[in-house]
Amino acid sequence: MEGKTQGYQQLQAAKPSVSVNPTAKKPVASWVHLLAGASGGFATAIVTSPLDVLRTRLQSDFYQTQSNSTPQPHRGSNHKTIRIISSIYRAEGWRAFFRGLGPSVAGVVPATAIKFYVYGNCKHISAKLLGRAEDSPLVHAQAAICAGLATSTATNPIWLIKTRLQLDKTKTHASGSSTRQYRNSIDCIRQTLRNEGIRGFYRGMSASYLGSVETALHLVLYERLKVGLRDTLKPSDGNSTPLWTEISHWISTSGAASSAKLIAGLTTYPHEVIRTRLRQAPIENGRAKYTGLLQCFRTVAKEEGMAGLYGGLAPHMLRSLPSAIITLGVYEFVLRITGS
Repeated sequence: MEGKTQGYQQLQAAKPSVSVNPTAKKPVASWVHLLAGASGGFATAIVTSPLDVLRTRLQSDFYQTQSNSTPQPHRGSNHKTIRIISSIYRAEGWRAFFRGLGPSVAGVVPATAIKFYVYGNCKHISAKLLGRAEDSPLVHAQAAICAGLATSTATNPIWLIKTRLQLDKTKTHASGSSTRQYRNSIDCIRQTLRNEGIRGFYRGMSASYLGSVETALHLVLYERLKVGLRDTLKPSDGNSTPLWTEISHWISTSGAASSAKLIAGLTTYPHEVIRTRLRQAPIENGRAKYTGLLQCFRTVAKEEGMAGLYGGLAPHMLRSLPSAIITLGVYEFVLRITGS
């Protein structure tokens, strides 16, 4: 019996030991990226809806045409912003600030879900194909561009409906009655399909594809800044309490998300104006004023100057910065609570 015991012990000692690295990062499941992105998008859509309505109206030339019909002294873009806010509230009520929220939620939730699903999985796949680490800037850029293209293609019809509803202003007739072009989202879909066909739902998609550059720049900068801020916030002795770890996560995520969005947004903003103009409903004779990406660029630059390509920049940044913080903050939080 003693000989058998010694033999067993020798056999166990001869087995190769398997070392387990407790700090090794396990791959994130695909559904986690989907859930995290959708959660961030839902929170963002509701919180920033009023700023989204204001931004869209300032980017459009519908309201410029309306204001230019009566001579007014030039008081700058801040006066124009305040005037539009006042006119929305006075003529349409506070509910108008949430106009298009249905399509916005219906667009933001799947858009952010698709965006981060593609982004998270493309990082993993391209790292293997390119033979690089997942935190490589090249991997981040490639994954972000793929995410931007996939999101634009899948959700453009939803954004078009949202834009048209946000631009749909109330018209008061001589009889005192008030009407709008679209009764609701369904009516907007019907009219777009009847007047412009299936292709009408994909107006502005070329500008959305151009916006993939912003997505790539934003996410690449975010990943770099997040790591830098997180390292800076680590205690010098290496000991960190769970509370400080959580706080440092939120600080690094918020700081990196807002800084990266500010740089990316200012650099690539004109595509936002072009996209909004291309998605506008056709004018009264049924013909669209803006027919293509380059034609729209040239028309806006000729009629309004370079300033026209930056219409609505202030409310856009006021919306984009908290949007980036909320979306990426919730996204990272969901990844953490799921153990990813």
